[in-house]
Amino acid sequence: MLEEVERWLARRSWSVADRPLEAVLAAKRGTRVSVVLPALNEEATVGAIVSVIRRELMTEAVPLVDELVVIDSGSTDRTAEVAAAAGARVVARDAILPRIPAVPGKGEVLWRSLMVTSGDVVCFVDADLRDFSADFVTGIVGPLLTDPDVAFVKAMYDRPLGTEFDPLASGKTPGQGGRVTELVARPLLNLHWPQLAGFVQPLGGEYAARRSLLERLPFPVGYGVELGLLVDALHTVGLDALAQVDVGVRKHRHQDGQALGRMAAAIYRTAQLRLSRGHLVRPRLTQFERGEAGFTPRTYAVDTEERPPMVEIAEYAERRRVA
Repeated sequence: MLEEVERWLARRSWSVADRPLEAVLAAKRGTRVSVVLPALNEEATVGAIVSVIRRELMTEAVPLVDELVVIDSGSTDRTAEVAAAAGARVVARDAILPRIPAVPGKGEVLWRSLMVTSGDVVCFVDADLRDFSADFVTGIVGPLLTDPDVAFVKAMYDRPLGTEFDPLASGKTPGQGGRVTELVARPLLNLHWPQLAGFVQPLGGEYAARRSLLERLPFPVGYGVELGLLVDALHTVGLDALAQVDVGVRKHRHQDGQALGRMAAAIYRTAQLRLSRGHLVRPRLTQFERGEAGFTPRTYAVDTEERPPMVEIAEYAERRRVA
């Protein structure tokens, strides 16, 4: 590990306990905080997450979060209804920037969320978390409110592989979640962006940043969004403006091996684009499924589109001007 990264780990890696809620609230002053949950068919979990944030961080006694928005990216279950009943403002992905046709992908939803939120600090939280704790929000928002030199904060945590919620795993293996992180993202970062080698969960979906940074970054539309934002934030504001906070344990639904393969391909593509800004000769991934007649190939497109920095979008510039 680079000496620079060792110093960064000592200086910019914290525990949620390092900033008591009272200190975070005292530092908030006039800063507005938005929490965004990107959601697709998450009726089983989104309501509990919204309820915890409303109950613990959006009260008269604890006014840390100013707005809580669930962006529904085309759910076919009761995600929108459950989120609204729990107290979130629910916005349909396709209703945001209708001039630009939406494409599938988490990064697309996060990018569009900047258009319908107003916080100076924007906090992203995945909507599939189980046993959600408000620490996920206070932990990553805290450094942005207490330290003006910090611009981007990622959560770090244990990710058990195999829980009562995970039908794909027969046992409980602490700390073995994040398979794409260990097999793809971490090697890429260590080899090509060694300054980012200190991030424990580079692909984690819980992170917060200043709007003034997010609006200047391009957003990969799919699975590559976390790696893309992290790399681009490094190049935009420098390592010392990045940080991470230990928030404990993250429990969520794990994906099967083929879904992880598609995720890995998208992440590799995102890294490749940033390394060379070149053109992928064949942005496709073929996988195999066993059927009655043997193995059948299935070919999937790899996400190859990115959204430009939001500050370049005319509607966003007009909205900011009016505000």
